[in-house]
Parts: sequence; C-alpha cells; structure tokens
Amino acid sequence: MTGAAPVFFALTQRGADLAARLTKDLSGAEVHGLRGRVTGVEVHFASAGEHLRRLFAEQRPIVGVCAAGVLIRTLAPLLADKADEPPVLALAEDGGTVVPLLGGHRGANNLARKIGGLLDIAPAITTAGDLAFGVALDDPPPGWRLGNPQHYKDFAAALLAGARVRLEGEAPWLAQSSLPWDQDGELTIHVTEQVGKVEANSLVYHPAILCLGVGCERGAAAEEVIALARETLAARNLAEGAVAAVVSLDLKADEIAVHALAETLGVPARFFSAVRLEEETPRLANPSEAVFREVGCRGVAEGAALAAAGPRADLIVPKRKSARATCAIARTPEPLDAYAVGQGRGSLAVVGLGPGDPVWRAPEAETAVRTASDLVGYTLYLDLLGPLANGKARHDFPLGAEEARVRAALDLAAKGRDVALVCSGDPGIYAMASLVFELLERENKPEWHRVETMVVPGISALQAAAARAGAPLGHDFCAISLSDLLTPWPAIERRLRAAAEGDFVVALYNPVSQRRRHQLNTARDILLARRRPDTPVIVARNLGRQGETLDIMGLEDLNAEAVDMLSLVLIGSSETRRTPRTDGGSWVYTPRGYGAKAGKKDSVGDAA
Repeated sequence: MTGAAPVFFALTQRGADLAARLTKDLSGAEVHGLRGRVTGVEVHFASAGEHLRRLFAEQRPIVGVCAAGVLIRTLAPLLADKADEPPVLALAEDGGTVVPLLGGHRGANNLARKIGGLLDIAPAITTAGDLAFGVALDDPPPGWRLGNPQHYKDFAAALLAGARVRLEGEAPWLAQSSLPWDQDGELTIHVTEQVGKVEANSLVYHPAILCLGVGCERGAAAEEVIALARETLAARNLAEGAVAAVVSLDLKADEIAVHALAETLGVPARFFSAVRLEEETPRLANPSEAVFREVGCRGVAEGAALAAAGPRADLIVPKRKSARATCAIARTPEPLDAYAVGQGRGSLAVVGLGPGDPVWRAPEAETAVRTASDLVGYTLYLDLLGPLANGKARHDFPLGAEEARVRAALDLAAKGRDVALVCSGDPGIYAMASLVFELLERENKPEWHRVETMVVPGISALQAAAARAGAPLGHDFCAISLSDLLTPWPAIERRLRAAAEGDFVVALYNPVSQRRRHQLNTARDILLARRRPDTPVIVARNLGRQGETLDIMGLEDLNAEAVDMLSLVLIGSSETRRTPRTDGGSWVYTPRGYGAKAGKKDSVGDAA
C-alpha cells in the first residue's frame, strides 16, 4: 500500500465541495480542481488528462470525484503491472457510491472503507478474496511478507473453488480471518523465518523478526557487504523476507554499502549511537576491546542487531567476518516496526517553491515536502505550502534568521529526521543552499556531514518575471543583489559597471528596503551611462501571489519610489526590445541573433 496522502480529483464545484468535506478527516489529503470550473482548492490544473497521468506516475492515491469512465479512459494506456499501481477510486458527486478501480490491495480498498464510513455508505469493493474471507492474502499487513507471490493466483482460485486450508505456524491476522481452516486441508499456509521448499498449493509468509547487524570499514564495497549478509542468512537457512531492518552504528549512517544492502533487501537502514551499543556488551558473543578503542563500543554488528531486536531477542548468528565487513543476526519474538528503533540516516532537502503560485512548483519540490517529517523556513514560505504542510512538524523562523534556520535544519536531520528547508524561488539563487554548504565546510561537524543532503530547484524570480514579460533573458544576462548587508557596496558598484560594460541584461534582486533607498537610483545611473534612456525595464512585484503586478518602463523612469522589497527589477541590454501586444500592453524580448543567421544551415541551438 502506498503511504502517500490521497488526492481528490474534481471536475466540478459540487465534486470539489464534497472532497473538501472529506479531507477534514483524511490527514494530508488535497483537493485538485479544474481551473475555470472549480474554486477554493489547493491545486488547480488546466488539463484533466495530463494531471491525472502525472498523479498516477507519482504513485499518488487518486479519488476521482467524477464518472469512473473518465478515470478508466485516461489511465488505461498506463496500466501494466498491477503490483505497481497506486490506488485509484471513483466517487460519485452526490457521495452515494465509492468504487476502488485500481490498487485494491495497495490501499484502495481500505481508503474506500474510510470514505464509506465518513459518508455512511457501503463501499463497492469487488476484490474476491476480501469479500469471501475478509483478508487480502497478496497484501499482508506491515511486518509480514509473502514469500512466493507467484503462487498466489492459483492458491486464491483454489480457495474460491472451495478448497480448505491448514495453517502451519502463528499469524494472528490469518487466524482471525474467515479462511476455511482445516488441519487436513489440501492447501497450506506456512509462517516461518526459514527458507523452505515452496509448493504450488501453499503460501509462505515471513514475519519481519530478524535484525541484520552490519559493520564495515570506511568505503567498503557494497558487493562485499551484500554478499556477506546473504552468506550469513544462508548459513542458518534464514529467508531474506524475514529481515526487518539493516542496523549499524551511527558513524556508518552515510556508508553507501550499508544503504545498498538495505535497499537490496527492501528494508530500512537504522542506526544507534556508540553509547547505546555499549549497553549491549553483556549480551555480545564477541566483545572486542579493539573495536571499543576505535568507535566507543565493543561490538557493532552484534550490538546493533541486539539493540534493534530488543531485550527479549536472541543472538542467533554471532559475528561473521569478510575482509572489510562484519555481520550478525538477532531474532525478536514478534514482527518488528523497524522505524521505531534507532534512527534513520536523516536527510535535508533544500527546496525551492518557485515564486508563489503552486502551479509553478516543481513536482520534485512537492515530493520533497510531502515526504519530509519536518519543515524549516521563514513563516511566510511555510504558509505558502498550504495543505502540503499538514501533519508536518513546523519550525518557523523570522525574516533575517537565515543562519539559525540552516543550523536547525541540519541539527534535525542529524537526529534522523527528514527535513525540508523551504525557500522561495530557487534555493541556489540568493537563498539558503549556499549557506548550507558554507556551514558544512565552516563547522565541519561529522554528524552534519553524514546527513543525506540535496538541493531541489525551483523557478527563480528572474525566470518568472521574464516569462510574464515575454523573453528579456533571450541572450546573455546576469543577476546582482543590491543588498549591502553581506556584500560591501563598492563591490556591488564594480559588478554593476562590469554588467553595463558587458551589455548584459541585468536582474536586480533586493532592489530596495525600508532603510536602503539610494542604491537602486545609483544602479540606474551606472547603467544609463551605457544604455539608451528608453531601454526596457520590468518591475515585477508579488510574482505568483495575490497582488501581482508587472510594470514596464524606460530606464530613465526607474526610481526607488516605483519599487518595494517584494519586487524584482529586470533591466534590458542595448539589444532588448519592447513590442506592442494586441491588448494594449507590451512584450519585452532580447533577440539572440537569429535574424542575422537567416538562410544559414547551421543552428545556434536552444538554451543548454
């Protein structure tokens, strides 16, 4: 089952209103509506088909508040592997019917039951196994894995034809179902952590009760660690499907080999401090003083396996070694919630939201926010997330507390949290990304360096302003911030003169503030020395947000009174043109020189 929050897909206002009622009881759910027909929703879309296909590709659970045929015809070309389909449901606009169409055993049936309960209707579930026996045998609950899914179809068919089944092993979720139990049944369900002979008339379920502890030298090859783990499991005939987690010392949280092993087994990688692992010393089979001198605990592989498995665990496979790695296995009495033990590596995504309007937000940015546990940022930027922020831990900071924001984000990530540091525009353009790397270098804290860090781009203010105006960035351009808080004004003046001399289109960030008014007029005068007085200038304010304005004027008319702190100023080069639009306004563009190339066969290409 996909863990993402559902998206209600509405084509009419009536459907959107019904969806809005339901999202109050479904954490993180969003309503997406057709632009021009639907108001008051979190996300608008212009093309219903394109938006549906995008949601499907992103594995978002979809509740279409529309005719089932719309969903079927749109998504049919994308259907391939049912094991990889997100939940897709059709909900009648009057709230009278909810039908799981796809992904019944990946969450659609359960979501239909939730929606049915909220609307006081019976969901139209058609999955045969669910209806007949009250259990989805191909979708076991968390902590369990079906070891032979290739036999499920024939097994289910035999069940529905009247075959009886016997249970070997203990699994409360199975025992409490309505399956036709019979100790002499012709079908068998095995519950075991062992690898066994799999027969066509049986299903094998592995409980997640094994904790695989690993240690390795810095930079050990993933292939070596994976091979050692598999050899260690095979030595005791233990199934990979019974592994709940790969666990290790927190100093190994950024080891590629450890994460490669976890990914290979399809389980989380979790980590413990040396202090916590040292507490397991009395239970270790192979305590080592040399290891203690090196990392502060007497056993990494054994200690981590036991720490994860808990006080009632058994160390069933003591430490085994390869050239550069160690491995051990502990068994816990019942299936383990791996995310409840130790901590993850921790991640920091520096996310750019774009100028403001959600339609300008990149899908990667939405995914980074959606998967984050914690959001860090200036309060206004966090507020712009709307429902995307629901269910997240918010860490709000005032304007100007940039370094405090980054430190908080890195500290949270170092504790194993998945953090999104939220910026407007693009995070690498006059935003927080550069400060993240500056602090990583300056502070050189090992725990910060172990965090998985990534930068998620966004549409910058200069791109948004240029798009609104036409194509002023069609040729060479540069960006200069007029704020002298971090850069001395003489350095800014040198850059302005260089931009004027080089005849660049210039994007001016931070053009004015409440206390800083003269710099913009100075910048204008420097550029006027090299530009025509009527050179096109674009002043864009509140891009993508309520109150957006776009003013186009000549360079000689630019002054600080026409600009505020929420503005970006784009000043054309000597080649920049202003051409009339049919609505009475103007387009602004900077020709790249295609006219001079007319008739020639070679191409100057588009932007790389």
